[in-house]
Amino acid sequence: MRLIIGLGNPGKKYRNNRHNIGFQVIENHVKMKGFTFRKRLLYDFVKDNDVLYVKPKTYMNNSGNAVTSILTKYKVDDILIIVDDIYLPIGEIRIRQDGGFGGHNGLISIAEALGTDKFNRLRIGVGSPENEILSNYVLSDFSKSEQEILKVISGFTETLLNEYIKGDFKDLLDTYSKLRKSYSEKIDQLIP
Repeated sequence: MRLIIGLGNPGKKYRNNRHNIGFQVIENHVKMKGFTFRKRLLYDFVKDNDVLYVKPKTYMNNSGNAVTSILTKYKVDDILIIVDDIYLPIGEIRIRQDGGFGGHNGLISIAEALGTDKFNRLRIGVGSPENEILSNYVLSDFSKSEQEILKVISGFTETLLNEYIKGDFKDLLDTYSKLRKSYSEKIDQLIP
């Protein structure tokens, strides 16, 4: 079983925000498979064989509430959280099995709800604010040039998710290691 959770905030006004990159990745993946999300009180979901795709509706700061409500059939090792990261340049991806939270309230909420920080993460860089308040920055939309970078990472994240689904976290790490250089070069070509 796999539980793939994209973090974000529900509602149209947040749809294209930097903070919603987790939602965007999950939505693109599910759309390519031809599925539509079903609704529950705390989350929207799609079940595809042994994989459950989830978008918490509890807002970022309370993501842990939605995650713990689903865990009856899953182990913490089965979880992959897709999340934005302001400490990574736009489009850069990092994969970790555990670690710090970098002040990310969604990750903090999940760790507090699970009682552990040992869960898999796919972190996607959204860049960092220069002279802007952090909350305003993460709730702002991507620029046109940044959207071009997101198109490139969309294909890469699709490959990573497919690898995770058919294998395990080690396979995901191996695929990431093999493809990272070519993907990074594509991103570098788009950055002015």
